[in-house]
Amino acid sequence: MTPTSLIRFSAAAALAAAFFMASCERKEEAKAPPPPDKLVLKPVAFTDLPGWTADRVADAVPAFRRSCAKLAALPADRPVGPDGVGGRGGDWQAPCAALAKQPAALGPGDDAAARAFFEQWFTPYAAANNDTRRGLFTGYYEVELAGSRTPDPAFPVPLYKRPSDLVLVDLGDFADRWKGERTAGRVIDGRLKPFEDRAAIEAGALRNRGLELLWLQDPIATFFLHIQGSGRVRFPDGTETRVGYAAQNGHKYVAIGKALIDRGEIPREQVSLQSIRAWLKAHPDKAPDLMNMNPSYVFFQELKGEGPNGAQNVALTPGRSLAVDSKFLPYGVPVWLDAEDPLDSQARLRRLLVAQDTGGAIRGPVRGDVFWGHGEEAEKRAGVMKSAGEYYVLLPKTVVPAS
Repeated sequence: MTPTSLIRFSAAAALAAAFFMASCERKEEAKAPPPPDKLVLKPVAFTDLPGWTADRVADAVPAFRRSCAKLAALPADRPVGPDGVGGRGGDWQAPCAALAKQPAALGPGDDAAARAFFEQWFTPYAAANNDTRRGLFTGYYEVELAGSRTPDPAFPVPLYKRPSDLVLVDLGDFADRWKGERTAGRVIDGRLKPFEDRAAIEAGALRNRGLELLWLQDPIATFFLHIQGSGRVRFPDGTETRVGYAAQNGHKYVAIGKALIDRGEIPREQVSLQSIRAWLKAHPDKAPDLMNMNPSYVFFQELKGEGPNGAQNVALTPGRSLAVDSKFLPYGVPVWLDAEDPLDSQARLRRLLVAQDTGGAIRGPVRGDVFWGHGEEAEKRAGVMKSAGEYYVLLPKTVVPAS
């Protein structure tokens, strides 16, 4: 090898080595895991809330009254939410007492008085997941189904109540790092074992145990009832009853829409409750296996009075109740939402809601599920809602969030 070729080789080797190192660095950067989810709150002014003066804020007051009754009853030193992000019980007593004293002044349609109340007692905070403000907001609704109180060939699908041997576990009771995490199972030989999954239950694992609450007509409608968590069941005589969430089998929720996307059955941009349901109905031979890909299974109870109830154990208000991840946000706090309107891509959904519920698919600091009520309009909105957006948390002025 001549000196000239040696120089060329050395230069080429140096360039190759530099490229290799740079490539390795890029791969290392690509492999770097994202930071763990963290709710970060930054104080802002009410004038920073997009659309604050245009919303019918008074429509959210009934929902907040229900939550306030729960918050005001907490011991004054009880932390509100994970790591006390919502302050302590005592921080909520004064604003909730003020709300209770002026029911007439904050009646329907008096939006100016409602805005004045929140501006007097609360500070808004822009919420983020670390430094990311934008998140996903979906919708849910109260399903309407046909059913029977007695076994009938026309109503072959059992709706089960909670089994007596199902043990619900709040993992946060065992370690702070598990706050907001829950599971469920059955104790066998002194050990907690996983409960049967959806496929096993559908195959008859709970049959002949006297757990049937009602019998329903349509297995696909029943599947969506499990996802939504509440519904109205109409009987042949024209009467109806409400059913709501009682417990869950402890298995993680799996979205079957993703499986349909991965298989190329439905384009990603077309996935909705309506398109998934249409696919299931069009493929009755494949529908059971697809639905069983979601191992999560919900048990129900009949509801009396107002309803359905959310995880805070208060009746939900259509269009004003929000399901959140309770690992990050406490129940009962008012939330200002600014997201894409699910029915009009050119409009914004800007309104005051109250965090009153949660769900298996609601995970992350900037994630929410709007409760739309029942009926065709509610189903339409909830079924197509996959809105990018941001939200703001309203906390009493005496609260100073740790973040």
